[in-house]
Amino acid sequence: MTDRRYKETAHTDKNNYEYITISNDENGVRIYTLKNGLKVFLAQNFDAPRIQTYIPVRTGSNNDPADNTGLAHYLEHMMFKGTSKIGTQNWEKENELLNQISDLYENHKAENDPEKKKDIYRKIDEISQEASQFAIANEYDKAISSLGATGTNAHTWFDETVYKNNVPNNELEKWLKIEKERFSELTLRLFHTELESVYEEFNRAQDNDSRLVNYELMDALFPTHPNGQQTTLGKAEHLKNPSMKAIHKYFDEYYVPNNYAMVLVGDLDFEETIQLVDQYFGTIPYRELPKKTPVIEQPITEIVKRTVKSPTTPRVQLAWRTESYGTREAMLADIVVNILSNRGEAGLMDLNINQTQKLLWGQAFSVGLKQYGYFSIVAVPKETQSLDEAKDLALEQIELVKKGEFPDWMLPAIINDFKIQRMKTLETADGLATNLYDTYIKGRTWEQELNEMDEYAEFTKEDVVAFANEFFKENYVIIYKEKGVNDKLIRVENPGITPVKINREAQSEFLQQILAEKTEDIQPEFVDYEKEIQTDLIKDKKLNFVKNKYNDIAQVHFIFPFGSDNDRDLGISTQVLQYLGTEKFSPEDLKKEFFKIGVTNDFKTTNEQLTISLSGLEENIEKGVKLLQHWLYEVKPDQEVYKQFVETVLENRAAMKKDKGRIMTALTNYTKLGDFSRFTDIISKEELESSDVEVFTDRMKKLFKFPYQIFFYGRSFENFKSFIGNYIENESFQIPEPKKYPEPETIGNVYFTDYDMVQMEMSKVGKGHDVNPENFGKINVFNEYFGRGLSSIVFQEIRESKSLAYSAYVSYAANSELNHPDYITTYIGTQPDKLQIAVDTMAELMAELPEVPTQFENARNAALKQIASQRVTRTNIFFNTLRLKKLNIHHDFRKDIYKQIESLKFEDLNKFYQTEIKSIHFNTAIIGKKENLNMDAVNQMGIFKELDLKDIFGH
Repeated sequence: MTDRRYKETAHTDKNNYEYITISNDENGVRIYTLKNGLKVFLAQNFDAPRIQTYIPVRTGSNNDPADNTGLAHYLEHMMFKGTSKIGTQNWEKENELLNQISDLYENHKAENDPEKKKDIYRKIDEISQEASQFAIANEYDKAISSLGATGTNAHTWFDETVYKNNVPNNELEKWLKIEKERFSELTLRLFHTELESVYEEFNRAQDNDSRLVNYELMDALFPTHPNGQQTTLGKAEHLKNPSMKAIHKYFDEYYVPNNYAMVLVGDLDFEETIQLVDQYFGTIPYRELPKKTPVIEQPITEIVKRTVKSPTTPRVQLAWRTESYGTREAMLADIVVNILSNRGEAGLMDLNINQTQKLLWGQAFSVGLKQYGYFSIVAVPKETQSLDEAKDLALEQIELVKKGEFPDWMLPAIINDFKIQRMKTLETADGLATNLYDTYIKGRTWEQELNEMDEYAEFTKEDVVAFANEFFKENYVIIYKEKGVNDKLIRVENPGITPVKINREAQSEFLQQILAEKTEDIQPEFVDYEKEIQTDLIKDKKLNFVKNKYNDIAQVHFIFPFGSDNDRDLGISTQVLQYLGTEKFSPEDLKKEFFKIGVTNDFKTTNEQLTISLSGLEENIEKGVKLLQHWLYEVKPDQEVYKQFVETVLENRAAMKKDKGRIMTALTNYTKLGDFSRFTDIISKEELESSDVEVFTDRMKKLFKFPYQIFFYGRSFENFKSFIGNYIENESFQIPEPKKYPEPETIGNVYFTDYDMVQMEMSKVGKGHDVNPENFGKINVFNEYFGRGLSSIVFQEIRESKSLAYSAYVSYAANSELNHPDYITTYIGTQPDKLQIAVDTMAELMAELPEVPTQFENARNAALKQIASQRVTRTNIFFNTLRLKKLNIHHDFRKDIYKQIESLKFEDLNKFYQTEIKSIHFNTAIIGKKENLNMDAVNQMGIFKELDLKDIFGH
C-alpha cells in the first residue's frame, strides 16, 4: 500500500486544547474538536488583518420534510432576523404575538377552504403588524456591519447551509458573541414579509433558464432521492403554506454544534482564537441528530428523455449519475470531464467541437455531492442543427475516450493543471476557507483532501479507458431544451401584505452593548506604489514588477494603451485568432502546446486597453512568451475558418437576443446611452461576411510593433529581464485616435421590452455630474448607508417593510475616468401586480435622504473599518496604479477617502445628495410580459416607448 505524503498528527497546545495537523500541509491548518462536538478549522493568512469566517451546517434541502420543502432555505433567511436579544424592543410582548402567528400558520396550513385560508392570512397580517411594533429590522446586519464586516451572506444547497462573513481580526470576539447568540436560538420575527421575499426569489428562479433545465435533469437523475425530489427553493404550494413550528423543529434538530463547524482563516493567533471559540460556542449543548435512512437509487438502465421549453436558445444536456464525491468512480468521472473540457484549453470537446466550430458551444462538467453526483455534457447546436445532432456530436467525444483516442501526455497535464489550480485557490484566505468547509460538508477529512492529488496521479490511461467503457452506456438522462413557451411557470396571487413598521432608530440592549465595546483600532496601511513596484526599461519598453511572495505561479501582462475606441474591430481580431494556427502548429496543436507547459493565455479588450496575459509556473513562462509571439507573428489566415467563425458570431448574437439577462443588459445600456453607444456600434453582419480574414490577422501580426508596457508578477525580476529583451522589437506604429461616443442626458423616458417571464424587472439610470475624486468618501458612505447591503435604507424599506422584491438597490457609481459623468442606478425585480407600489416606494425614498443618525454613524464607521483592515496585495498593487492614473491620481487614494470619511457628518452627506443626486432626471428600463404591465405606474415615470430587440442590440 502506498505510503501517503499527508498524514494526521495529534498535538496539544499550551492551553491543553487537542488538535490535529496534517504533515507537509503548507497551509498549516489546525483542526480542533470541542467537547460538544464542534469542529474548528483554523489557518493563518497574513494578507490583511482580517479573518474569513464560514459556519457550515451539515444540512440543506435534502433534509427538508417532504411536506415542507424549501424549509432549510427559508430558515437560512430567518437566521438573519435576530433572537430574543437581537432585533427586539420588548421580547416578552413580541414573543406572545409570534406564538399567536405560529398557531395561525398551523391553522392556515390545515385549512383547505380557499376563502377561509384568506381570512386566516388576513389575521396573520393583522397580528404581524402589531408584532412589528416591537421588532427592529436588520439589527443582526447592523451589528455585523458595525464590525467592518464584508461579504455578509449565506447559501443553502443539497446538504449544506453556510453562513459567511469576513471580519477585521480585532473584532473577532464581538463576531463570536453575535454568532453565538444567533446560533443559540431561532426567532421567527417579520416572518410573513420575509416569506414574500422568498417567493420573489422563487419567481426569479422561474425566470432563470438554467434552473428550469437543472430541475428537470435532477428529477430524472434522482427519481427517489432528495437530490432530485426536493429543490432548494421548495415547491410553490409549500411556500404558500409554511409552518413556523416545523422550522423551529428543524433548527432544534440540525443546528447543533456536533452538526456544524467553525472555519476561520486569516490573521489570527491559534491559541487565542480556539480559546475564544470555546468560550462562546463551547457552551452550546451537544444533541443527538435525527436518525435517517439513506435513500438508495436504483441503477438507470435506459435513456431517460425529458423536454422543457423557454424563450432562450435551444440546447441539449446529458447526464450520468455517479457515486459520491471522493469515490473512485467520481474521481475518474472528473478526469474524463477534463479530458473533454479542461477550462476551454485542450480537451476533446474544446478542440473537436468548439475549436472547429461544429456546434455553437459544448462543455462537460461534473458535480460531486455528499451522496451521489453526476457527470454532464451541455451541447448548444447551431440554428441549422437539430438537438439530436448536437447530442450525437457530444457522444462521439465520449466514444473517443472509450477507445483511448486521446494523447498520452494529456493525463499528466491534467493532473499538473489540477495542482496549479489548487495552488491558486489555497493561497488566499477565502480559497482555503472554502475548501475547508466544503471538505467538512462532504464528510471528508483534510488528510483525504490533501492526498487527493496523489490519488488522481495514480490513475493510468488504462484505468480511464476501462472506466469509460463501464460507465458510459445507454444509462443517461437527456434534457431537450427547446425554444418555446414555458408552460410550467407558476403565476402567484399577491397575498396582500400590509407594510410593517421598520423602527429604524431603535436599538436593542444587545446592539448597544456591541457598539459600546471598544476594540483597539486597526491602523490603515496605504501603499507606497513607487516602493512596491520595481520598474526598468528594456529597449523602448517599460517593465513593471511586483514580487510574488506566495508560490511559483507567475504572470506576464502585455498592456497596450489602446482598445476598441481606437480600433472598433480589435476585439473581433483577437477572437478570430483563437481559431487560427501557424505553419508549424494547427490551432488545436497550439492549445495543446500551451496546456502541456501549464501556461494559460487570455486576451482582454476594453474600450481603451488591450491586455494579453500569460499565467503558469514561472519556470515555463519564457516558453509561454515564445509560443505566444510565434502565434501572433506567424498566424496563418484561413478564409474558410473565418467564414465558420462569422457564422458562430452571428449565431451567438442571435442567442444573446433570446437571453433575459442579456436583453436586460442591452435595454439598460440603451436607457443610459441611447441608440448609439459602444454596445451597439459593432461590426455589422454585412461587414463581417464581406471581410477578408487578413484584415484581422494583419492586426495581430503588427500588434507587438505598437507601444505597450509589460507587467511581470513572479519570483525573480532579474531572471525575467534576462530573457524578455529577446522578444521585444522597437515600435513602428502609432496608436490611432479614439472614437468619441455621446453621453446623453437622461430626461425621463421609459423604455420597455417584452419578454415572457413571471417578474417585472425595472432599472432607473440617471446621468450625474462629471466624476470628482473628492466625492469618493461620500459615495462610499452613501452606498453603504442608503442604497446597497442588507442594512441599507433601501433594502429595509423595499424588502423588509413592504416585501416588494428579493433584490433591490440604489447605487452611485463614480466614473473611472476624468471628464466623464457618474451614474446613479436603481433596480428592483418584482411581481407585476406590485409594480405600482414599487415605483411609488422608490420615488418616495429618492425624494429626500432620510436621516437616521445611528444608521449613518454605523455606515460611516463600517466604511472606516473596512478601509483600515484592507490591504492591497499581489497584482492589485500594479493594476490599481493603472486605474488611478485615469483619474490623474498617483498615490494610494484610499488615504484621502479615509480622511474624508473620518470627518464626514450627515449634513455633508445630505449636501452631497442635494447637489449630486436629487436634481437628476432618470430614464427607466423595464422588461417583462407586456400583458402584465401596469401602464398607470409606467406613465407616472415619463414618456413610454416600447423597443424591439434590434433597437437595443443595434443588430
